Amino acid sequence: MFATTRTAARLAHRKSPRDARFHFVARERKQPKKKLTTEEAQIPGAFEGETVSRRRFMTGTAHAASGIAVAAFTLPAVGFAVAPVFDKQEPRWETVGPVGDFPDDTYVPRTLTLVRGIGDVGKSTVYIRKYNTDLDDEERDEYNEFIAISTRCMHLGCPVRFVAASERFICPCHGGVYDFQGKVDGGPPVRPLDRFYTRIRNGNLEVGPRFSVNSELKRFSPRDPGMPLDGIGQYLYPARPSVRKLPNT
Repeated sequence: MFATTRTAARLAHRKSPRDARFHFVARERKQPKKKLTTEEAQIPGAFEGETVSRRRFMTGTAHAASGIAVAAFTLPAVGFAVAPVFDKQEPRWETVGPVGDFPDDTYVPRTLTLVRGIGDVGKSTVYIRKYNTDLDDEERDEYNEFIAISTRCMHLGCPVRFVAASERFICPCHGGVYDFQGKVDGGPPVRPLDRFYTRIRNGNLEVGPRFSVNSELKRFSPRDPGMPLDGIGQYLYPARPSVRKLPNT
């Protein structure tokens, strides 16, 4: 009997589907709460009919002015830092001397201007020799009749020098060693020394843009030191959009 009474009470409190629909419609028709004016909210100094307090208005104005000021200083700085990455550089060639000055059994150093307008800081030494058919097995074309080797170590960028007695490029910073072709022969460098395009014009040798190579001396768009180009490394370290190797090379 007690269970029957509890069941009856439960059924009495259960709403019918019709009651549920009526309750849902009533909730939909409920009017939104009216927004109080500052005077109705009893904010000191409020005007009649005012919905935004002067304090809130001044706070919003100050925040907006601060945002504009920050953007005025930040956006130009970001643009100055990022723009050079996307500023495409045109190939530039520099004459380094008559072709007869460069033998095929040793390197001849020449000073090359890599960045104009900054004096000696923008200059670097390049080691140049003629293509040696007994040593060089890379595919020959108009841009490698002469081999121009960069002196920037591919470990951390320290300057290397060519030691004629050992026919090696030596990095004094961390013991990087490269063979006669510029391939890694020991130490921490992750890839061979970078190279420069060369071409012959009116009996003179011109040195052009820099490019990077992997262990097989395959050409890639220039990379920074510490970026390997063998295997998956060539995909993990993409080149900058502004600096690319010459087309079809």
